[in-house]
Amino acid sequence: MTKRTDESTSKPQTERKAKQVSSNKHVYIERRPEGDYAVRRANSERASDVLPTQRQAIERARELSPDGRLHVERVRKTSEGTPDRWRKLK
Repeated sequence: MTKRTDESTSKPQTERKAKQVSSNKHVYIERRPEGDYAVRRANSERASDVLPTQRQAIERARELSPDGRLHVERVRKTSEGTPDRWRKLK
């Protein structure tokens, strides 16, 4: 069995794809119009999971990406910002 290589690099396609997946460690937790929370990876078209509470969504995001960087949408209005800003979790 031969491995295909990308024309732009000499690395096999399987190695290239593995590297792309591991570099995408940002996970976002967004409130949806329905009132529940979506867990999404950076640049994804669909949510990885949808959960009823923000706490459950954060726990699920940590399960999906234990060493990833989590970003939570701020859903309350404060004098310092608006809901479209993100806060990072440790």
